[in-house]
Amino acid sequence: MFAKINSLGLFGLNAFNVDVEIEISRGIPAFDIVGLPDLVVKESRERIKASMRCCNIEFPVAKVMVNLAPAGTRKSGSVHDIAILVAVLKAAGYIKENLDSCCFIGELSLNGTLRPIEGVLPMVLLARETGFKSVFVPKDNAFEASVAEGIEIYAAESVSQILDHFTMRTRIEKQPKFIPENKPENYTFDFSDVKGQKTAKAALEIAAAGGHNALLIGTPGSGKSMLAKRMPSILPEMTFEESIETTKIHSVAGRLQNNTGLISKRPFRDPHHTISTVAMTGGGSYPQPGEISLAHNGILFLDELPEFNRSVLEVLRQPLEDRKITISRVKSNVEYPASFMLVASMNPCPCGYYNHPTKACVCSPGQVQKYLNRISGPLLDRIDLQIEVVPVPFEKMSDAHPGEASSIIRERVISARQIQENRYADIPGVYCNAQMSSKLLSLYARPDDKGLALLKNAMNRLNLSARAYDRILKVARTIADLENSDLIQPSHLAEAIGYRNLDREDWAG
Repeated sequence: MFAKINSLGLFGLNAFNVDVEIEISRGIPAFDIVGLPDLVVKESRERIKASMRCCNIEFPVAKVMVNLAPAGTRKSGSVHDIAILVAVLKAAGYIKENLDSCCFIGELSLNGTLRPIEGVLPMVLLARETGFKSVFVPKDNAFEASVAEGIEIYAAESVSQILDHFTMRTRIEKQPKFIPENKPENYTFDFSDVKGQKTAKAALEIAAAGGHNALLIGTPGSGKSMLAKRMPSILPEMTFEESIETTKIHSVAGRLQNNTGLISKRPFRDPHHTISTVAMTGGGSYPQPGEISLAHNGILFLDELPEFNRSVLEVLRQPLEDRKITISRVKSNVEYPASFMLVASMNPCPCGYYNHPTKACVCSPGQVQKYLNRISGPLLDRIDLQIEVVPVPFEKMSDAHPGEASSIIRERVISARQIQENRYADIPGVYCNAQMSSKLLSLYARPDDKGLALLKNAMNRLNLSARAYDRILKVARTIADLENSDLIQPSHLAEAIGYRNLDREDWAG
């Protein structure tokens, strides 16, 4: 007796089709699984037998051979449990219905109930593209799977429920399609809570408007972390495509809650400075996304930047340029998207009070320079805005009037982003000024003669690199967009140059 059931596998963000082929024949009773299964897949034999016993279904007393095709692709995890079980039921004659248009993914427990798995969304999207009409998933994964349009989702709670569905006893109702809510996001942190810090708030508005990386430098208690945590409240809402991309990554990483169909709020990731290189970039035997991919379409906040391991900081250089990360293994490569805004904060010196208006710094100039040298020049070059955050005086701190609300700042940011979207509408992969290539800079960020003279003077005086030159032009383009100016004025360039604090020769004495 032979049967073939459709299933799906996952490697990285890439789903692939798996044919679960089964043959039940005479011979010494055995249950073997071939087709490059890992240990978890092989253990599904015990889960299948136990769940069938709990549901009063007799396992065939025969030689049972299961092949997971294509045989040359490694299969991992418990995603194939349900498909193998349905294949047994089909080959043993319990199910008569044609299942060619159906697909099965999910894990079995010993009592016959279905357990949720990771990475359901990318697998269901592939099932739709392949032409399957329906997918059977565990009930806890139903909300996530319902995001996919054009395919029927059936959420099952147990093996008995699946068997009843195909024997016409009790049909499983189709999962309703996910409909995104249009209600505005509520943010815990708002810029109206920030007293003073006019320059820092203006710089972060520019960063949000152009998708630029930013570094906040200031003494302890000056408000660096407070400012950074309010950044999500002024970013534009995610598009549907961005939500799908972000949800797929968090689904593969197992970070989605059962009642979450689609991530609509931009991620804000703030790993501790003790994080390892693998946790930051992603990896493992079966590569999982790291923090830089979990921050895709959102913000990666690194508090106390010099305290991070240097090797961890250096791996950020390539993703900041290419907006993706490739994890290489002996037999395969996995590519994860990593288009994020880097927002970091740091003290200016080991004691934290260099340049403080009232407290004296106890560090020598050499100690200050050594502390700053923990961040390499190439990484600093990739940070567009370096903002000095000064302590707020008592008069402003005690002011009862709230500051400008995030909703007002967000409107200006959205207007600037709309200008950029229209400008780059015909250019794939470019949505904001931070993503401009050198060719696009020459088209859309070319200053006039006066601006070029100003920029030349700054390049010579600060000894800036070619990458810093490009970053200044990108920031100036964003400042011009915020002012709804088609041309980059010298004042825009001067403001952009002013945000290169760490490039000033006199900054660290």
